[in-house]
Amino acid sequence: MPKPLVFFGELLVRLTAPGNELLMQSPSLNLHVGGAEANVAIGLANLGHDCRMVSVVPDNALGRGAMSVVRGQGVDCSGISHATGRMGLYFLSVGAGLRSSEIVYDRTGSSFAQAVAGDFDWDRYLAGAGMLHLSGITPALGRASSEAALAAARAAKRHGVPLSFDGNYRAMLWEAWDSNPRAVLSELIGMSDILFGNHRDLSLVLGRDFPGGGADRRREAAEAGFAAFPDLKIIASTARHTVSADHHRISARVDLRGAGYQTEETDVTGIVDRIGAGDAFAAGVLHVYLHGGDAGAMVQTGLALTVLKHSLPGDASLFRQADVDAFLAGGLDVRR
Repeated sequence: MPKPLVFFGELLVRLTAPGNELLMQSPSLNLHVGGAEANVAIGLANLGHDCRMVSVVPDNALGRGAMSVVRGQGVDCSGISHATGRMGLYFLSVGAGLRSSEIVYDRTGSSFAQAVAGDFDWDRYLAGAGMLHLSGITPALGRASSEAALAAARAAKRHGVPLSFDGNYRAMLWEAWDSNPRAVLSELIGMSDILFGNHRDLSLVLGRDFPGGGADRRREAAEAGFAAFPDLKIIASTARHTVSADHHRISARVDLRGAGYQTEETDVTGIVDRIGAGDAFAAGVLHVYLHGGDAGAMVQTGLALTVLKHSLPGDASLFRQADVDAFLAGGLDVRR
């Protein structure tokens, strides 16, 4: 039987202004549940994988409701505990035309952010696991969360569990406390087998400037990453050119130590919701990787789920293998 996949990070409640309104323009907000790691778990669960979430939420209607949503998508939530504190929130105003979307975070003092490394029994969570997935958002939340993320990654190495890490650099979160993102992210990437990150992430941790224009320059950044971090096997990323709020051009790339694979740009128009598109990409790449597929299939499936996610409200990809197959086959007519 395939080994379970473990995901560690904060669950969030997202409150979105209706339509393309500004926040507080009208007295209503739409609610979704998300969180970078949970989004990847939900995406992979919908593709048939055994996924387990490790997190902390408050024992109130918001915390229990968030757990219910994640569990309802087929993710095992037995690793989610309750603690004092509050639910992490964020607010979204969806852009339109030449007005970009805007996010306001309200997550200081959340139950998850107050948890410390000793609150998590990694020997139990990682027993028999096939992979641990983390993102750079968790260590950015504060000193306690940073230590908890590092403890999780070290436990994975100790247990021989492959580590997948998404850089997800959030400058405002890191700058809110006396942090050293380069040191923390370098240690986490150094323990990782798979990195979801681009030339900007590698520029940050390596202290070098890697321009992102063109496949050759992206390959140069990847080769520098492989040289600096001997355990890395795969570096995967997307590139986005924004024409307007609802028209983007997206390409995807997967680098191995011996070769790189990059797609052509895909025009994505009529965008419904771009939040979580990077997490959908990660789910697609990991889905193929875990099934032993090659890098070409990884990048194509990752791009497919990224593009499909733009058509779906909410934070997570809810698509199945049949949806991916239909997209790759180019079928846009009604499926009956």
